[in-house]
Amino acid sequence: MASRNENSAAHDFDFFFGSWRVRHRQLKDRLAQCDQWLEFSGTATTQPLLGGLGNIDDNLLESPRGAYRAVTIRSFDPKTQRWAIWWLDGRNPHQFDVPMLGTFADGIGTFLADDNFDGKPIKVRFLWSRIAPQSCRWEQAFSADGGHEWETNWIMDFERTA
Repeated sequence: MASRNENSAAHDFDFFFGSWRVRHRQLKDRLAQCDQWLEFSGTATTQPLLGGLGNIDDNLLESPRGAYRAVTIRSFDPKTQRWAIWWLDGRNPHQFDVPMLGTFADGIGTFLADDNFDGKPIKVRFLWSRIAPQSCRWEQAFSADGGHEWETNWIMDFERTA
């Protein structure tokens, strides 16, 4: 994992370049006191962009609610030393989600944004963790109370493919 200096922070996501099998766990209903999880598989392929200051991944999600494709775009700002992450869901191909902004520290990437869910303001958190040469984890959580309590609603466990 890259350290937090100007030369290496732009390489924080280099671990993610390549092809992955993905195991998804997604809460059936978010912010609804739900404890039922949907489990499904998928794939992701990630490559660098912007001369190394960004990257993109192409995802196939084999959800029981219907398979779909999605894209994640990430860009690094050398001035602020922060990453921005955008999600483009193939089911809504003209709408990017709000950008998640954050950094890596001590092997954990933490990214935050203010958004809306079911017409109500929420905070969203992404965590990148368990980063190893052949695997990693991404988690999404929502907070309806300004970030005091978080509900993890989506977990993706990645395993590198040849």
